[in-house]
Amino acid sequence: MFTKKTIRDIELRDKTVLVRADYNVPVKDGKITDDYRIKQSIPTLKYLLEQGAKVIVCSHLGRPKGPGDASASLFPVAKRLHELLGREVQFVPDCIGERVDKAAANLQPGQVLLLENLRFHPEEEVNDPDFAKQLASIADIFVQDGFGVVHRAHASTEGVTHYLPSVAGLLLEKEVDTITDVMSNPKRPLMAIIGGAKIADKIEILRKFIEIADIITIGGAMANTFLKAQGINVAASLYDKTELSVAKDIMHQAAIESKKRRFTFYIPQDGVVASKIDPSAPTRIVDWSAHLIAEVENYPKRVPAAASHIHEHEMILDAGPFTGAFIAGSMQLAQTVVWNGTLGVTEVKGLQGPVGPFAHGTDLVMESMLGKFIADQPRPFSVVGGGDTVGYVASRGLIGAFDHVSTGGGASLELMGGRKLPGVEALEDK
Repeated sequence: MFTKKTIRDIELRDKTVLVRADYNVPVKDGKITDDYRIKQSIPTLKYLLEQGAKVIVCSHLGRPKGPGDASASLFPVAKRLHELLGREVQFVPDCIGERVDKAAANLQPGQVLLLENLRFHPEEEVNDPDFAKQLASIADIFVQDGFGVVHRAHASTEGVTHYLPSVAGLLLEKEVDTITDVMSNPKRPLMAIIGGAKIADKIEILRKFIEIADIITIGGAMANTFLKAQGINVAASLYDKTELSVAKDIMHQAAIESKKRRFTFYIPQDGVVASKIDPSAPTRIVDWSAHLIAEVENYPKRVPAAASHIHEHEMILDAGPFTGAFIAGSMQLAQTVVWNGTLGVTEVKGLQGPVGPFAHGTDLVMESMLGKFIADQPRPFSVVGGGDTVGYVASRGLIGAFDHVSTGGGASLELMGGRKLPGVEALEDK
């Protein structure tokens, strides 16, 4: 249960409310290509407006090259907010200073003001007290609703709470409640699908899931490091040499856990390989598990070399059909599935159709989670997180098909791993 005060717990009428949202959305040529995070902030903003508050919203966008970087301006977000809220959204080209003070002072109940990118000021990320104080000076109440940033102690997430009564928005409450409940009280069997590029980013969550999950499946480039640690030649595939010992340690922890109870730690047994990351590149399937079995049983001639070896110029770019089938089959038994990280290079689009040549493993996971292969099988409760995963699901138009699609990447990982989130801890307790 969420233990911090929320916007439901305070008087809002005629108050000027500063909302920290997470509008770090993809923008191309001045147009937003994915507005999921913006849409998720709307319930909080509508509630504040219905209560008669004056609403000022602040956020960052990307990593600006400097003040006034047009490619990182939040102006496109103001236009999208106007469409989603159905009312005018005022915009000022800064987040502190005289122009901001004047715009805030003139704001009336039921009106919305969006400030320019917080990261145009380097003081934001270093949590400068003076910057936080200036930001707070324009409001009566602070509302934290940017789940994607609460794992950072920045001026707009932690610093500002020293100067204003600070509570949570509806999105933040929902994110923390859902993820905390999945980790502490899941319906079992609990399955975790963990992908992405680096083990280092997910050490804590992997160790946590080894303790609580019934099955963990590994995917993405991160799986290559586990394969290399097992002695499999991954050729030109992306892997991290510095994390081989960590991979071995995690596999050792998983092996110990599997002796205590029914627990599976699954690393891909086959993959789709190609010589370059290109939709037109020829691909083939390699089943390295067959090669390992043959070596163990001393029957190397039973395994065709081409089918069990990755050539030196090739890279593993997606999960193979056996791996996909194993994951899909396991998912049919699961009651709860947590998915963070794609299984392949999903950003490469196909020459024909929405699924790229290295996205079939990820697509299979998505389809299986939605229960499309066994029509009469009840779907597991699904929690999806991670920027690449959410982006892929959004590109397929299936965001609404899952039970919970998180707006936070690093924040959701740290919360799942059991870490305290500075932006949440700084809020007032109920």
